[in-house]
Amino acid sequence: MTASLSLPLEDLASLHAGDSVLLSGTVYTARDAAHARFAEALSAGEPLPFDVEGATIYFVGPTPARPGHVIGSAGPTTASRCDAYSPMLIERGLQAMIGKGRRDQAVKESMATHGCVYFGAIEGTAALLSRCITSAEIVAYEDLGAEAVRRLTIEDFPALVVNDLHGADLYDDGPARWRRA
Repeated sequence: MTASLSLPLEDLASLHAGDSVLLSGTVYTARDAAHARFAEALSAGEPLPFDVEGATIYFVGPTPARPGHVIGSAGPTTASRCDAYSPMLIERGLQAMIGKGRRDQAVKESMATHGCVYFGAIEGTAALLSRCITSAEIVAYEDLGAEAVRRLTIEDFPALVVNDLHGADLYDDGPARWRRA
């Protein structure tokens, strides 16, 4: 069964690794170049370009929009590229992240301690995922091109819970579950 969820999320504890969800609401795009700038800003005591408290970050560098479209292809980027930076955002209230691939132990520990979940978006479906994006606006670092920070509105964006608040990891637990069956 697939649950429809609105962002920001109200009950993170009810999510479990392996849950299939449809996400709707506001997300911010940020890849490794933007995360490096976040770190620089925080080190300098400057504010981030958006309030991370309760926010969701989608690790994506979308292609340019074709005429008549909101955005180009928007498939997930490998989240581990941002592992060095994610804990600093999670500690400031980041609620969720969307990407592909495993997260390192420090990120998983920060998520469990501070209350953040990680969703996996299905790689190879970039054109289809872009259809779930109803608006896109650059909010920071326009000079980064595809890696600029954007505010996206998403509707029924399909994802799987990969890391939950209970310490479960779909990459570890999923295959083990099937082997036992």
